[in-house]
Amino acid sequence: MPLEPLQLSDDFNYALKRMESGDHLFITGRAGTGKSTLLQIFRKSTTKNVVVLAPTGVAALNVQGQTIHSLFGFPPRLIMPENVKPNRRYRRLFENLDTLIIDEISMVRADVMEAIDIALRMNRSSSRPFGGVQIILFGDLYQLPPIVSSQEEKFYFRQRYTSAYFFAADCLDMIDMEMIELRQVYRQDSRHFLRLLEAIRNATVDYDELESLNERHIPDFQPEEGENYLTLAARNATVNGINATKLAQLDTPEMLYLGKVKGGFSEKLFPVPAALKLKVGAQVMTVRNDNDKKYVNGTIGTIIECKPESVVILVSEDGKPREIEVGYEEWDVIRYTATGTEEETKIGTETLGTYKQIPVRLAWAVTIHKSQGKTFDKIIIDLGRGAFEHGQTYVALSRCRTLQGIVLRNPLTPRDVMVDPAVVEYYEGMR
Repeated sequence: MPLEPLQLSDDFNYALKRMESGDHLFITGRAGTGKSTLLQIFRKSTTKNVVVLAPTGVAALNVQGQTIHSLFGFPPRLIMPENVKPNRRYRRLFENLDTLIIDEISMVRADVMEAIDIALRMNRSSSRPFGGVQIILFGDLYQLPPIVSSQEEKFYFRQRYTSAYFFAADCLDMIDMEMIELRQVYRQDSRHFLRLLEAIRNATVDYDELESLNERHIPDFQPEEGENYLTLAARNATVNGINATKLAQLDTPEMLYLGKVKGGFSEKLFPVPAALKLKVGAQVMTVRNDNDKKYVNGTIGTIIECKPESVVILVSEDGKPREIEVGYEEWDVIRYTATGTEEETKIGTETLGTYKQIPVRLAWAVTIHKSQGKTFDKIIIDLGRGAFEHGQTYVALSRCRTLQGIVLRNPLTPRDVMVDPAVVEYYEGMR
C-alpha cells in the first residue's frame, strides 16, 4: 500500500527541509526508497511556485506533470543551443517560477539539460545559471539510461560530452548541487536480499552472490492455479505473445471496454489500450492508485466478473483473498499556467485532454521498462538472450518484495549485470 505521509523518516524530513531551502538538489536512492512519495509530499506542502516535469509523456502522466519538451518548446531531436527560442506563452510563468523539479532524471540527456539552462536564462532575462530557478532532480541513475538512438546522435555525444547522462552538461559545473540519497527501503526488508540488490545495482556482485540469486532459477516453472505470477520480460514481443496466448486459452466470453478521449490526448500516451479486451479468468494489473486506497499502481489479481462499466478482481493480500471492483477512471494531460495578479502570480494547471478507461491491463507479462516504479509479490524474470541495457537486471529484480517471490527463467550471468562506469564515477564524486 502507499506510504503514509504522516510517518516521515529522518531521510524525508531532511530532504523536505533542504527542498524548501532553495538550494539545487539531486534526490536519489535505490528502488523502493519512496522518491515519488517524497516528490508528492513536497508538491502538496510547499508554498513555492513549483513546476514538475518529466522526460516522456508517460512519465509526465505518472507524476501529474508536463513534459520537458512541451513546456520549453524544444524540438523532438538532438537540441543545439540555437534551437532554444523564447517562449512567449509561458513568459509570465517562467518569470514567477521558484522551483523546477525534473523526475526520472536518469532518462534526461545532457543536450536537454543544457537547453533547459539556456531557456530559463532567456525567458527570465537573467544571466544566472538556470535563470536563478532552484533545480531539484529526482531519480536513480542505476536504473534505465537515456536513449541515444541515431548514429548522428551517438557521434555528437562522443565528440561533445563525456557521456549522454544529464550530469555531463556544462551548465551543472556552474552550480553547487547537493546529492541526497534516501536510504530507508520500504519495498524490501530482508537484509540478505537488499545486499544482493545493492551488489547488482553497483555491479560489484561476486560469484557467491550470483549463485545465491541463481538459486531462484527454476527450470520449466509453472505457477499453480490462483498464483498470480507476473512475467517481467526484456522485449515487447515476448510480453505481447504471452498475454495474447493466455487470453486466448480462456474459454470465457470476451468483453470489450472502449476508452473515451476528450480534447488533446495522444494515443501513444494511453496507459491502457483504447479497445481493452478482458475475460473472466484473466490475470490483470491495476495501473494507477485508487483514491479510496482499494488498490495501487501494480496490484495484481484475477478477474472474477466483467460488468458493463467495471470489472471485479480477486486479489490476495498477505495470503488473504479480497475482491475489488475497478471502474472507469480518468487521466489528464496538463499544461502549467500563470494565474492571479501581476503582484501575486501563482502557477496552476489546466487540462488539455482527458482519457477515460478502466485502469487495468493484462498482466501475465509486462516489460521491465513498464514495471519501473511498481512493486510486486511474485515475478518470473525472462531476460531472453540476456540483458541489453544498463540497469535492466537491477530494475527487474528490485520490483519484487522478497527474493522468494522471484523465479528466474534463465540463470543470471556476469554479463547480465551492466552498469555504466560514468554513473559509478558520478555518484562517487557526489558523495
